[in-house]
Amino acid sequence: MRLTDRIPYQAIVDRPALRLPGGKKVAVWVIVNVEEWQIERAMPRTVLSPPMGQPLLPDVPNWSWHEYGMRAGFWRHWKALTDREIPTTMAVNGNVCRSYPRVAEAGLKSGWEMMGHGFVQGPMHRLEDQPAAIRDACEAIRAFAGVSPRSWESPGLTETEETLDLLRLNGIEYVADWVIDDLPQTISTPHGDITTVPYTVEVNDITIHALQQHVSEEFFRRGRDQFERLMMEAEETGVPRVMAISVHPYITGVPHRIGYFEKLLDHVMGHQGTAMMTASEIGDWYTSEMVRLSAERVA
Repeated sequence: MRLTDRIPYQAIVDRPALRLPGGKKVAVWVIVNVEEWQIERAMPRTVLSPPMGQPLLPDVPNWSWHEYGMRAGFWRHWKALTDREIPTTMAVNGNVCRSYPRVAEAGLKSGWEMMGHGFVQGPMHRLEDQPAAIRDACEAIRAFAGVSPRSWESPGLTETEETLDLLRLNGIEYVADWVIDDLPQTISTPHGDITTVPYTVEVNDITIHALQQHVSEEFFRRGRDQFERLMMEAEETGVPRVMAISVHPYITGVPHRIGYFEKLLDHVMGHQGTAMMTASEIGDWYTSEMVRLSAERVA
């Protein structure tokens, strides 16, 4: 079966009348992407082009750009989220639990959900042994947190035709790679169902700042506009929406951008129709709602 055939088309206008707890309208989840970039390898992303076009290893300036996020930027994100008591999803490379235990420990102690994000940062389709990398990532998180991850975001949202099956085989229930809708969708695998959780490639600081190179304020403006439209649609149709806010410590964790991230958090939390949730909370909600609707149809 073609990979796309496993994800049947569903029009948002035909989706059933799901109900968020407490009559909320928009479920918002915040993802802090915590990654390990190995200085021995080419950098997953760069901010400086190589001098005279000659790539360098080690790539000190671009590795350091990311490393600043792990040493300084992460702690701005952490303070912004913990001060506001926001349920947070930390998409974490499994080996971060060993290479940056101070960072992983801060998220764990704050009650953040630890979402699998590969073992070290790099595309899934370039792995020499994808089954082992997924298994190692899940095991590293389980050993550190005491529980296995239930959710997953592939590095760069990359997958192969076997990724979903391997994820479900390793106990993953919810995946953020498929940015196809504003509501979750269930996908069948030989090892049981796996459910998409709406993620974003646009309300994402990589896209806004590293790729499109917008000014710092754009993160707030785009996030605000996204939220307000989803809230309007949910109120008009009676069907909730899901919004993701995705950040990386080396991008929005810097001094000239962190204030706009905080401003966006305050904006979405200021609406009484907002439900702040984690990836697995959204997945559990959707699964339970589909069970409820199925039981109502039978009755």
